[in-house]
Amino acid sequence: MSTGATLVALKTALVIIDLQNDFLDAKGAYARGGDTNPPALLLPERVAAVARALKAAGGLVVASQFTLWPDASGAPMISPHLMALRPYLKQGDFAAGSWGQANVDALGGLIDVTVSKVAYSAFFNTQLDWVLRRAGIDTVAVCGIVTNGGVASTVRDAHMRDYRTLVLGDGCAAFGDERHQISLADMRNVAEVTDCRAFVGALA
Repeated sequence: MSTGATLVALKTALVIIDLQNDFLDAKGAYARGGDTNPPALLLPERVAAVARALKAAGGLVVASQFTLWPDASGAPMISPHLMALRPYLKQGDFAAGSWGQANVDALGGLIDVTVSKVAYSAFFNTQLDWVLRRAGIDTVAVCGIVTNGGVASTVRDAHMRDYRTLVLGDGCAAFGDERHQISLADMRNVAEVTDCRAFVGALA
């Protein structure tokens, strides 16, 4: 953020993308499948500090939860795209109400609203836009995983809905730093790329 830039906390929401047990925990679905993302493991405490600061200033904290809904037989409904990328996903992974779908413990007590999502963007087929507008939000700060997936898609959808959109660069992670940096650079076309410390400072 530029020097001297300020944020109206009451009109600002932190949107945390997919910091869930099945993505991050050593017992979660991704770890069982051999997909680990070490930079992402550093995010929960960092993001929690931002959430605490925003809540203390009167802002809103929202989290998306990637969810695999079951079909009539109980099997998870997984898009062909995701099944090709993550063939190890199975029944019970990311299931609604499960431990795996839940946000990581570091975010406990900090989240005001959760939305269940089925695709990259936290706006796609969810009530996120309704919630933000009803709460009087005009600015969203997006963080979480992964930078070039859920974060980027949510950022672009926020931009298309005319929110002032920020990305917390050090509050995001991707599978590889090069992907992370390229995605941040690309998002500068539609958002303000900042970091957690600057964001918290702008609330003062």
